[in-house]
Amino acid sequence: MRCELLSDEEFFCVHKIMKTLEWKDNRLRLLDQTQLPHEEVYLELGSYQEVASAIREMRVRGAPALGVAAAYGLALGARSIKAASKEDFLDQLARVADELAATRPTAVNLSWALTRMKRIAAVASNIPSIKAVLLKEAQLIEAEDVEANRRLGRLGSDLVEDGATILTHCNAGSLATAGYGTALGVIRAAWEQGKRVHVFVPETRPLLQGARLTAWELSQEGIPVTLITDSMAGHFLSRGAIDCVIVGADRIARNGDVANKIGTYTQAVLAAESGVPFYVAAPTSTVDLALASGEEIPIEERRPEEVTHFAGRAIAPNGIKAANPAFDVTPHQYITAIITEKGVVREPYAERLPKL
Repeated sequence: MRCELLSDEEFFCVHKIMKTLEWKDNRLRLLDQTQLPHEEVYLELGSYQEVASAIREMRVRGAPALGVAAAYGLALGARSIKAASKEDFLDQLARVADELAATRPTAVNLSWALTRMKRIAAVASNIPSIKAVLLKEAQLIEAEDVEANRRLGRLGSDLVEDGATILTHCNAGSLATAGYGTALGVIRAAWEQGKRVHVFVPETRPLLQGARLTAWELSQEGIPVTLITDSMAGHFLSRGAIDCVIVGADRIARNGDVANKIGTYTQAVLAAESGVPFYVAAPTSTVDLALASGEEIPIEERRPEEVTHFAGRAIAPNGIKAANPAFDVTPHQYITAIITEKGVVREPYAERLPKL
C-alpha cells in the first residue's frame, strides 16, 4: 500500500494497481481475462483489428477498460493509415473508430472515448501531429480513469460501515478498469481504511466473471470473499445477511436508469424487497445524458453457445434455442445512490446527474 497527495489537504492510500492494460513498446499489452483465474497471460496487440477482436472476445472487458482499450486501438489504427490529406486521413480514422465502436454496443465508455479521440484529432494541424496526439490522449484517458476510480472509491467508502457484508455482481474491479475499480474500488477503499468487510460474489452466468474474476481479484488482496450461485442472492438478502449491494455500470441514462451485467436488475428488486441499500459505482464517463431513460440503451445479444456450452462442452440438448442478453436495465427507483468521482448522487437523478 502507498499513500498519495490528492490535494493540499487530502491524502489517499491505495494498493498497487493491477495492470489490466498498458502501452508498452508501441503496442497495447493487456491481461487476457478469458484465461483467469488459472493463468495470467498477457497479449501484445499491434493493430486496431487485434484490439477489436480482444474486445469482442471479452479478453478485455468492463466499461471503463473498454474505453481505454478502444482509445489505444484508435491510436494503433492511426499509425497504419496512409493518406495524402488530413481530410482523407480523418475519413479513414472515422471508419476505424466505427469498427471499434461496433464491438460492444452497450458500454458507453467505448463510444465516449472514441468520440473524444476523434475530436482531438480534428484540431491537430497535420497527419504526424494527429498520430502523436492520439497516443497522448489515449494515455491521458487511461490516467484519468485510474484517478476517477480512486476518487469514487473514497467517496463511496463513506457509505460502507465497519463490519459490513456486501453483495456485488459480475466484476467491477481493477480488471474492469484501467486500475483500482468502481464497485470493487469502493470496497477496496473501505478495506484500506481498516473497515472489516466481507464480500458475497455471485458466479455471474454465463461467463462466470464473478467466480473467475471478482473472487480471484479479492482473494489476491486478502479481502474476505464468499462465492455463491446467482440464484442464491435472494436467499441471503431475505435473511438479513447482506448490508448493502454495490455494482458497477456499463451505461447510465439521464434519469438514473442503469445498464449493467445481466442479473443486476434481479438483485436490485430483491434488495428493495429486503430493505437493503443498492448502490451503483461508475465514473461520469459512463453517464449518457443523450439517453432520457434506460429504454433507449442498446442491449448486446451475445452468442447462444455461451449459454448452451460450458468450458467447450454442451450442457443443453442439441439444437435448443438460447437467449443471451449480456445486460439488463435497473430502473432508477431501485437505486439508492450513484457513486461517481464527482460526488454521490441521489434522486432526482434527472436533475442531479447533468449537474455533475
